[in-house]
Amino acid sequence: MEISEAGTLFKVMIVIGTRPEAIKMWPVVQAFSQEKHVQLHVCLTAQHRDMLDMFVQELGIPVHSDLNLMQAGQSLAELSGRLIPAMDTLMKDVQPDLVFVQGDTTTAALTALTAFYAGIQVGHIEAGLRSGDKWSPFPEEVNRKLVGVMADLHFAPTEQAKANLLAEGVAENSVWVTGNTVIDAVKQMAQASQQSLTPRILMTAHRRENFGQPILEILQGVRDVALRFPDVQIIYPVHPNPNVQKPANELLGGISNITLCAPLGYQAFVSEMQQSWFIVSDSGGVQEEATALGRPVLLLRNETERPEGLAAGNVRQVELSASEVTAAITLLLTDNKTRQAMGKVSNVFGDGKASERIVTASLAYLQKGKV
Repeated sequence: MEISEAGTLFKVMIVIGTRPEAIKMWPVVQAFSQEKHVQLHVCLTAQHRDMLDMFVQELGIPVHSDLNLMQAGQSLAELSGRLIPAMDTLMKDVQPDLVFVQGDTTTAALTALTAFYAGIQVGHIEAGLRSGDKWSPFPEEVNRKLVGVMADLHFAPTEQAKANLLAEGVAENSVWVTGNTVIDAVKQMAQASQQSLTPRILMTAHRRENFGQPILEILQGVRDVALRFPDVQIIYPVHPNPNVQKPANELLGGISNITLCAPLGYQAFVSEMQQSWFIVSDSGGVQEEATALGRPVLLLRNETERPEGLAAGNVRQVELSASEVTAAITLLLTDNKTRQAMGKVSNVFGDGKASERIVTASLAYLQKGKV
């Protein structure tokens, strides 16, 4: 470890594997980059290659190492088998004092495990989210619980997330309630875009646990809405996974008021959220972003690890049947009072200063000599 005239220089590694991690780590990278006592190393695992690259480039995230692990058709086990030895080699080379992982991906879980094996401290951003069902979301629910066991610093986005950690035996002095860094990101990206005067719906659907019959039900429900309300524009950036692409094109392709497009960049996606009347999604991050922007969300999931959106009234869960999807969308299209009640701006997921709190707490921890 180097010593400068100003004091100790701490080596901090931030690891990113997927598009959501890039978005949520971007403000953290920005905040650490401004600290003169930090030598920052950003590593990409490229768990997801193309979609990650698009966001890293758009957001201007500096990259110091790229493990380039993704292979076409990879299984979780195959990815895991490549990630641990590659990360172990990198950590031996970089020798970080503190490694940051975000959320609940395979990248996050196995990076934390590798750091644990090496005796390196781990900071977990977005700690403490729990659905209570290990199969939903899969494999994320188990991934984040594993990270929770190995992490030394737990940055919980909400009081509920903190309570979840304490209930599992995590020491309270290792938990900080910071807000979610995605709110930092969306506040930076949000422009003066106005809600469309004509009905406009943004849709995302890509979760692994919805593959098969659930996504067929979702798409059929959306199809029925589009055919019933030809003046409603539905924008659907389609995930490249074949389990999503094939049914999306088969059921929604060729319908004049449905736009199937490639995944959007972050600026474009935030703008689309702002223009939409409401959002139909199975995403985790969208629940947070839309709540901060004051856009209602119809949640296409049986469970959520983000109950704060439900409690605030911005998010409503929808049963995964075509008839229920159609009914939920129809209600928000035709009932202005319900849509407006769900569309209030809320800060339940943060105030846009999460990254600042994470950096402050981390540096205080490091300066106490706990590494």
